[in-house]
Amino acid sequence: MIGTILNAAGILAGGIAGSIRRKPLSLVTESFWKVTLGAFTVFYGLRLTWMSLNGPASHILKQMLIVILSLSLGRLAGRLLRLQATSNGLGQTARTRINSATPQMPQRASEGFKVCAVLFCAAPLGIVGVITDGVSDYFYPLAIKSVMDGLAAMGLARLFGASVAFAALPVFAFQGTITLACAEGLSPTLRQGWLGDAVGATGGFLIFSVALVILQLKKIALADYLPSLLFAVLLAWLWR
Repeated sequence: MIGTILNAAGILAGGIAGSIRRKPLSLVTESFWKVTLGAFTVFYGLRLTWMSLNGPASHILKQMLIVILSLSLGRLAGRLLRLQATSNGLGQTARTRINSATPQMPQRASEGFKVCAVLFCAAPLGIVGVITDGVSDYFYPLAIKSVMDGLAAMGLARLFGASVAFAALPVFAFQGTITLACAEGLSPTLRQGWLGDAVGATGGFLIFSVALVILQLKKIALADYLPSLLFAVLLAWLWR
């Protein structure tokens, strides 16, 4: 739960700071945070993959093959389920509400709460982060997300007011529930053998992919790859 607590705290702090500080961040500061967060995401993504690959060379090769197959099958399943299309739809709806919002809106507070709750809960990095946090206590992806969400909350609070800070509540409930479910229900099973290593290696590559999007190096349909984590467990079990 460390990652979820940090994430909720980041949103709360960002919402409060944005309500107090009305001046937006400079372009230099925004660029600094983008590069810094991208670099940390690369590091902690590849670190998770490296930590999950172990054993003799033949075993590592098998794990890499499982990761590649999991990513391929996961993307196919994600496209069939239209996960990225759904995510894009939610993002577009949120952007439309943000663009049409004004400080004089009568329902500004409720709109801000709903928009931020959707944006912060639907992020693919959050889904991968809560699973790695619950399965292996690897909370670093959520720590990165906490800074990202905090900065976003600062900007949105200038438009919607302090209600943005309350979006920390649904994020805490949503991510905390998944984390506890993984910790109590999946972690004991995944830690037997190397099923957990398959999830970690695959999750590390997904986290690394988030960095490519943050740094605007490549457009990736991240949500479509989320089923890869399920395929990693299945393939590792079949190929045990």
